[in-house]
Amino acid sequence: MYEIDNEKFGVFLAQLRKQKGFTQKELAQKLSISDKAVSKWERGLSMPDITLLSPLANLLGVTVTELLSGQYISEPEHMNVQDVEKLVSGTIKLSAKEEQQRGQQRKRRGIVYLACVIVVFLECGLLYALGYSLDRLTADILTVEGLSLLFGGWLCLFAKEILPAYYDENKIHTYSDGIFRMNMAGINFNNSNWPHILHAGRLWLMVVSVVFPLLYFAVSWFFPVIWSSGKLYFTLFACLGFLIPIIVAGKRYE
Repeated sequence: MYEIDNEKFGVFLAQLRKQKGFTQKELAQKLSISDKAVSKWERGLSMPDITLLSPLANLLGVTVTELLSGQYISEPEHMNVQDVEKLVSGTIKLSAKEEQQRGQQRKRRGIVYLACVIVVFLECGLLYALGYSLDRLTADILTVEGLSLLFGGWLCLFAKEILPAYYDENKIHTYSDGIFRMNMAGINFNNSNWPHILHAGRLWLMVVSVVFPLLYFAVSWFFPVIWSSGKLYFTLFACLGFLIPIIVAGKRYE
């Protein structure tokens, strides 16, 4: 099967971008992606998502065929059927490779999530062994652990990595997927900030699920008065604090 030459593609892309007078950041903004992605394309380290090929070619004033082949194709030099077939095959392979990479990333996130779940159960078992009753554990940490693992599981395993195109074309601050809803007034979701939002949410929820039982033990064991008076605040911060990194990521990469 035909292999698209990443390096040739990158050199041609950089040439076209400079001819159009775009910086990497400006081109990235027009595609609603990060400038780091454009940098990787031009260095031959990665290729654009297949959904970006057409808008990228339009911005640079070439055809998708020219873009993928890494060169201009003049009218008298029409590509023969075999050449077209090679490029189509290469594009299909590129799409399949992207899907495979996403599957591998999801698998790694699943392993991390499972590890966090195991650690949480071990922590709760240790607390029980230290004399904390099930009723007390349920009342004190169940809400935080339940929400962290529930939403963390969705973000790690089921959340879509790419938003529909209309998110990039309109200012939309809500997202829904089945029973899950996300409404962030003041932040417009798009394919530029969405990956960063997902990463920030996953990181916060997984860290909180593991750290909160340890924090609970330290405060309730050594400073029981502080826990009794501040339990509500600890819980609210753990449950709603994930909005902070999401807002920061959303605004920074919007």
